[in-house]
Amino acid sequence: MVVPAASGDTAGVTSRSAHDHPPRTTLLRFLLLGFLVLVLLAGAGTSIWLLSTRGSEALGVQGGASETQAERDAVMSQTRQFMLRTQTYGPDQLDENNQLTDYRALVEEVITPKLLTSFEREVTTAEQLVAQAGVSRDAEVFSTGVVTLDSDSATTLVAGSFTDTYETRGQQQEQRPVPFRIEVDLVRTDGEWLVDDFTPVTGGEQ
Repeated sequence: MVVPAASGDTAGVTSRSAHDHPPRTTLLRFLLLGFLVLVLLAGAGTSIWLLSTRGSEALGVQGGASETQAERDAVMSQTRQFMLRTQTYGPDQLDENNQLTDYRALVEEVITPKLLTSFEREVTTAEQLVAQAGVSRDAEVFSTGVVTLDSDSATTLVAGSFTDTYETRGQQQEQRPVPFRIEVDLVRTDGEWLVDDFTPVTGGEQ
């Protein structure tokens, strides 16, 4: 009777010890699982950071390209305006003093003070032709393109034609269109692109 009782007590102690203290292999599994979870979380965080960084860089590149295109559009638009305004005039623009006042104002808006000096010397010739011979000129721009562009200067090419009409013996005579191809230099002045100089490339004397 003593032996079974002692044997039973020992089994009971052994059973409780096994329940209260899990095997080391189980504990190691939990530790390894926790470590793997931390690694996965760290990897996910790194991936998100890389994606957001690359996304920001991509947006920066796109933004820079968009700004550059906007500048190209601005210089081409101003080049077009310069040619249309300088090469379009007629008797209907003469004021009471036989001067092309509105014509002068339109041209002055798109040129620098440097170019304005030479323009004012030459515009009187156009005014005399308009007043005395009824000369008028209409311009058409076919295309514009950017040759060089930086932060404060640009060079463009513009192609088109102008047509002169004059009065002879009380009748209007229209000449054949004269093609032109002009290289235009622009500078940024107070945030605005203005024409600073121009040179005929083909088409003879413009």
